[in-house]
Amino acid sequence: MSDASDSDDIESIREQKKEELKSNLTGASTADEPVHVEDGDHFADLTGDGVVLVDFYADWCGPCKMLEPTVESVAAETDATVAKVDVDQHQSLAQQFNVQGVPTLILFADGEAVEQIVGVQDQGTLVDLVEQYS
Repeated sequence: MSDASDSDDIESIREQKKEELKSNLTGASTADEPVHVEDGDHFADLTGDGVVLVDFYADWCGPCKMLEPTVESVAAETDATVAKVDVDQHQSLAQQFNVQGVPTLILFADGEAVEQIVGVQDQGTLVDLVEQYS
């Protein structure tokens, strides 16, 4: 094999990886793990269409830590996008959706908030909720 074809292969792989990373960052493809919201625009992009479960949490919150493996499982096992919003970093988003306690889970379907649940939930409850709107 020549050096030119090796460098072409490497460049092709680089381009493929760039596209995968871009789609994961924009939420264009369904991720198998939760996506951490960076800002209000990122939140709007993620929740704009499809079924999206948003976990409003705080690092200092014990129940939020208990819920984390469940939320990760929902992301892996359903077609829904799962987004995580740190209420300390994104207070305006928490206020916009009237989040008064954490964890608060809000389910979006086609850009609309359709369900809101406060507190730790089991995986079955969350999967059932997501599947109602999928």
